[in-house]
Amino acid sequence: MPLQKLPETIKIEFKNAAALHQRAVSDYAKCLEFNKIMAGLLDKLEDCGSFKLADKVMGILIECNPKEGSHCDQATQIGNRMNSLLIK
Repeated sequence: MPLQKLPETIKIEFKNAAALHQRAVSDYAKCLEFNKIMAGLLDKLEDCGSFKLADKVMGILIECNPKEGSHCDQATQIGNRMNSLLIK
């Protein structure tokens, strides 16, 4: 199921998560919040049967590894993946 066909609440959560990720690059607390939001989105996507999109979110979660006191090594790559999900 493409992002456009998802319930509005899930689309809003995706957009909020993408915006949060841009601010979370060097903020550990925001990074943890982003990770938590994405985990919640994964559950919601699976519940509504959007398994391909859920797989993409799972890929983001696998790469998202919050580290206290350091810059995210995967920030650019995860940001690009978030943007590609929003564009589709």
